[in-house]
Amino acid sequence: MMTVPRSQPSATLLAHPVVAVLRTSHAREYAPVVEALIAGGVRSIELTLTTEGVFEEIAGLKARFAGSAEIGVGTVVDLHEAQQALDAGADYLVTPVTVPEVIRAAVDRGVPVFPGAYSPTEMHTAWSLGATAVKLFPASVVGPGYIGQLRGPFPDLPIIPSGGVSIQDAPKWIEAGALAVSLGGPLLGDAFKGGDLTALTERATEVTRLVTLAQNRMVNA
Repeated sequence: MMTVPRSQPSATLLAHPVVAVLRTSHAREYAPVVEALIAGGVRSIELTLTTEGVFEEIAGLKARFAGSAEIGVGTVVDLHEAQQALDAGADYLVTPVTVPEVIRAAVDRGVPVFPGAYSPTEMHTAWSLGATAVKLFPASVVGPGYIGQLRGPFPDLPIIPSGGVSIQDAPKWIEAGALAVSLGGPLLGDAFKGGDLTALTERATEVTRLVTLAQNRMVNA
């Protein structure tokens, strides 16, 4: 593939390759959930724009959890949202689809960007535009074996599966070659509906443990 300008994955993501996708009614609900996730070893937090108040809350969340987690903005679907997220200090951007203007905006600011793609054509397009890695979405439809199929034509394409990835399947994706895994409902559970945050920390601890073991197996293979 051609060499194009692109931002590299953060040291945080490489060391802790689990992204928690947070989606609720209002961003003011995020802080205690983020705290519980960090306690379980999850260090990359994606705040989705389907949640109200993200732009107003992100600065406070970044200040509160500085040094403990990176805070990105997800469900970015156009250039205006991308610019707002970048201006608010997002550590990375995530999109559900490949939007060239969003990728270029992130690249211009030196911020990692993970555009959503599904088909080989979409993945190649996203990577050619400067994606840091491509978010395979919805990942559960194809399963970890899909990465192996893509390795033929795209041996160096970094992929982050998202959408229906379970805690139990997370290590399978890492062993298949994923850069990281992205989890929403299977990790968050009922945390935003009055659920036990201690249970959330336990789930975060478990997925972190499983993914770390998978990483170690890959290194020692």
